[in-house]
Order: sequence, then structure tokens, then C-alpha cells
Amino acid sequence: MYFCMADFDERLNFYYMNNEKDIISLASLYSVTETMNRLEELLKQQGITIYARIDQRAEARRAGLTLAPLELLIFGNPKGGIPLMNENPLCGLDLPLKVLVWEDKKQNTLLSYNSFTYLKTRYNLPDDLITKISTVESLIRQAVR
Repeated sequence: MYFCMADFDERLNFYYMNNEKDIISLASLYSVTETMNRLEELLKQQGITIYARIDQRAEARRAGLTLAPLELLIFGNPKGGIPLMNENPLCGLDLPLKVLVWEDKKQNTLLSYNSFTYLKTRYNLPDDLITKISTVESLIRQAVR
């Protein structure tokens, strides 16, 4: 079940309720590719490493399948992530960070990522460590506006 762009707040609440607040999904004003381009540029400007950008739609085409536009970005900064993995090595399951930009059935562009509260809770991380990586959230939000 999806909601139109005008119902953004309602849709965001829907995602929260269905993901126990673990995944944040934001509506973007731009296409999947442009949203991802914007995010990638904002991250690079802050010295954040882009490890991979995967165009899942292109991969589907190569396999003879169809998929709505969907791209995954894997990024991070060892200065933020390594202290978390030193605290709890299992953080490596969710680090480096990932953002999924995708198009829903109504052709709305959405950007989704694991909430930093979820990461903190999942790995029992202290506030000061999670704060170091959660600063990237403002860049994520800029990419969709």
C-alpha cells in the first residue's frame, strides 16, 4: 500500500508502523537517478567514501527481468564506522551505510535507509558513537529536497 506525494506524512507514518521505526523512507522531488546523483555529490563534498552504486534495474535487465527504477548506494567514513565496529563487531553487518532510492507503483521516488536509532538499539551502541555517523542524515534529507 502506497500513498501519493501529497500524503507524504501519512505514508511516512505507514512505513514507520510497518517497519517498527527501523526504516526511514523519504519522498523525493527528483527521479531515482537524480536523487542518487544529488546524494552522491553531497556525500563526496563531505569527504565520505562511495564504495558502490548499484543500479538494480540494470542488473534485472541483464538477467532478462523487469524492475522499477531502484538504486543502492553503499558509503561511509572509517572514522565514523570503525569506532562502532570496535564497540560491537556485528555492526559490520550494517556498515558501511546503505541508502536505497526507488520508485513505487505510483512512480513516486522514495529514499530509504536504516534509522540511526535502529542501529543504536540493534547493536547496543553508546550515544556518542551513533552521533558520529548520524550527522550524515542531514545530507540524506538534502538530497530529496
